Amino acid sequence: MCTPPGVDILDPGQVVYSETKTNGVVGRGVILECGPTLPDVYIWGFTQPGTDTIRAVVYNFGKGPKIQKLANDLGDLTVISNSASLSIEKLPLAAEGVYTCQALYDTPDGAKLYYYYVFLRVLVPVTKPYIVMSDSSPVEGTSLTMRCGLENGTRPITYIWEQESREGQLTSMAEIFDDHQFNLTDVNRNHTGWYRCLASNQVNQQRSDRVWLDTIFGPDQPQIDVTPYSVTERGYSALERETVSLLCQASSNPPSQYVWFYNNSQVYTGPQFTITKILRMHTGIYSCLAQNTYLNTRSKKTITLTVYSSSCFLLKFLTFASSCIFFLHTTTLTHSNRQLCKQRCQASKVADCGRASGGILKDNPPDGAPACLMQPANNYTDLALLCSWEGGIPAASLRWTPYVFGAESEGLANITKIQKGEETANNSVFVCQGSHIASNEIKSCSVKTWMPYGEPKCSAYATRNNEYLMLSCSWEGGFPRALVWWASSTGEMHGTSEENANILVLRSSATYSGKAFVCYAKHPLAKQAKQCVLKLEAPVLVTQRSMMTVYEGSDVQLTCILSRNYPVTEITWYNNQKQHVNEVPMKYVLERASAWTNLTVRDTDSTTDSGQYWCSATNAVGGAEIPILLMVKRYPMPPNISISKIIYNSHQRTDADMEWQLQSEGDLTGFFIEHQMFTDTAMKRISNLPWKKLVELDPDSRNYQIKNLVPTGSYAFRITAVNHRTIGIPSDIKSPADPPFNAYPAVIGAAIGGMIIATIITVLLFMYVVRNRNNNPRLHDLIFGRQNSQSRENINFPEDEVTGTADAGTGQPTTSTGASMALPRPTATPTNLPPGEEPVNVTITVMASS
Repeated sequence: MCTPPGVDILDPGQVVYSETKTNGVVGRGVILECGPTLPDVYIWGFTQPGTDTIRAVVYNFGKGPKIQKLANDLGDLTVISNSASLSIEKLPLAAEGVYTCQALYDTPDGAKLYYYYVFLRVLVPVTKPYIVMSDSSPVEGTSLTMRCGLENGTRPITYIWEQESREGQLTSMAEIFDDHQFNLTDVNRNHTGWYRCLASNQVNQQRSDRVWLDTIFGPDQPQIDVTPYSVTERGYSALERETVSLLCQASSNPPSQYVWFYNNSQVYTGPQFTITKILRMHTGIYSCLAQNTYLNTRSKKTITLTVYSSSCFLLKFLTFASSCIFFLHTTTLTHSNRQLCKQRCQASKVADCGRASGGILKDNPPDGAPACLMQPANNYTDLALLCSWEGGIPAASLRWTPYVFGAESEGLANITKIQKGEETANNSVFVCQGSHIASNEIKSCSVKTWMPYGEPKCSAYATRNNEYLMLSCSWEGGFPRALVWWASSTGEMHGTSEENANILVLRSSATYSGKAFVCYAKHPLAKQAKQCVLKLEAPVLVTQRSMMTVYEGSDVQLTCILSRNYPVTEITWYNNQKQHVNEVPMKYVLERASAWTNLTVRDTDSTTDSGQYWCSATNAVGGAEIPILLMVKRYPMPPNISISKIIYNSHQRTDADMEWQLQSEGDLTGFFIEHQMFTDTAMKRISNLPWKKLVELDPDSRNYQIKNLVPTGSYAFRITAVNHRTIGIPSDIKSPADPPFNAYPAVIGAAIGGMIIATIITVLLFMYVVRNRNNNPRLHDLIFGRQNSQSRENINFPEDEVTGTADAGTGQPTTSTGASMALPRPTATPTNLPPGEEPVNVTITVMASS
């Protein structure tokens, strides 16, 4: 057979091992490859995580692939044509594990065996997340926890929290790795808005439905706007018989309820208090009280309003104006009042008054509307409010609201106002109002100042291979933007200052270990610069136990703890051969957390797993490693065993009974029986034959029936005790003995049975004869004999006569020359015979002839 293309021909006997890792997704498909070409013979096996058992999935011995029942649990599994690769569709979670392809190639140099290990991890996509808030309406200044819930999803999972403000602006609040909780330690009104959670893993990402976070706050200090706007040294002013509107506004959620007081007496309820045809009697102190009924909080603002008559107002105001031109350019009056002003200006003989008067007659407002700008000032401690509205004759009047007494609060064409940062509330809105004598319309622009969310966030991380150390600090958001810079713990500034974010790049060095770097962030609304401190520390490793002792066969967990380290790094484990544990995934299991890592050594062995294991960690400012000694002990030797009995239980020699006993006390977890089968010629070499394990038994067993033996074969058996993985000394070798001959009991039993039967028959016969002696006298006499000698028959012969004569005579013999016949002699008749039993006399005549 030709060598399959793409297969390396190796030395005979060498086995090639290959390991690959691949990911699949639940419900989708994956392909597991078994070499570049089709083997002659291959077997696919599957090992479930946490077990060591390999179960066959598919095999092909040259007659086509045979898919096993196990494949039904692993998805829609098929074999790709002209290859040994597997295609699995509709992956279930149960398909995760190790797939082993044993591929055999027939080459001219002999069979070549390849092992392809494919580690398949089945990933689960993240489902649509949902948000759960600890409080959907928190009070400003309290804490809040939001949880991004998921039904399914393979870790690690990244959670991104997004906020959509009232204005529709989308902001990424936080990105959290493998933690579904988002904590707000100091909730403020800027956190109000829609929130979404974006969850993502290696497979996909899903965004939750938005939920509304409604922050409860306020009320802030109210702001009062007076229309028409007129200010004197005493405060606000108004002309008699004008309509004056007082508008009170205070930031609050839920919205504030407003109550107006005039000279400490309640006069109106609502945000806008309007006085039509105001009179001088309305002069006084006006106060606005803002109330938050939900929080039961309130705040108050007070102003002074002075009402003048028209003539008195003009005369009064002219007294304070520095020039008539200034007055004409900055005062909004009716046409009749301007004419009066013009006359008085000319009467005062002020230079260029005529030109100014002409300007009043040719009024042209500027184009467009005022432009507002806000910038940090005085080293980010104050706010500079800039407003400009160029053009127009005369120049437009500009003023900032809310009004703060100061020379720069009002101006012409261009105005800059310095607002103290520490006196400005968060989310304050400043409005620049522009007016012109040629237009009744007031045009405006506004700017809003707000602090960045939360606190500055700083972090440190190292570039690849720990070559450089990067310190990052950011305080996102806010207007104007905050200023961020880095400094050492001694106050020495590093790098330059930047707005919003600042990254400081340092070359990695062990000299930075133990040193602190401070990120400063300054915003005009913050009274003091905020700080974020980073302390760089080389890793410090500790362990709960520096030496572990276990018995072999069990799993052992080694723990390594990072007590200090920054920038954050991971713990690396090396085994007793200084080999990275990730290279042996079936032997070691890693369990990680932020500050500790556990290494589990599975199925420990005393010969290969004992030794020092190393826990190591390195970051940009140093490294550390500690050893942990693992001692894997063997269990004590189990007691010795002797076979007390082993015998065939029949002459068929197919089954044998075996019994054993312990020779001493000791711990044990079981037994196993081994056997050898040999021929007569091999009996002398019995020690060279391999022992085959027959059965494993419980520790309480003391006997076992060995079945299915070959009747013509010869066997040797031995038994060994086991204490976990410690194997004891095998017992003496014994062969089954033949059972003893069992015919003797049968013969003896048969003889005894026959004797009993014969005795019973004899007794019955005797009883029959006795009861029927009259009917069968001869049988009776035959068995029992006559009862008296006289009842016998008397038969005389010549010889008897001779004998009788001789006996009766003198003892001399007599002779006779002729025949003679003896005559019968009478016998005595017994007198004691029962009736019917009388004796019968029988005379027998014998005739003799010569």
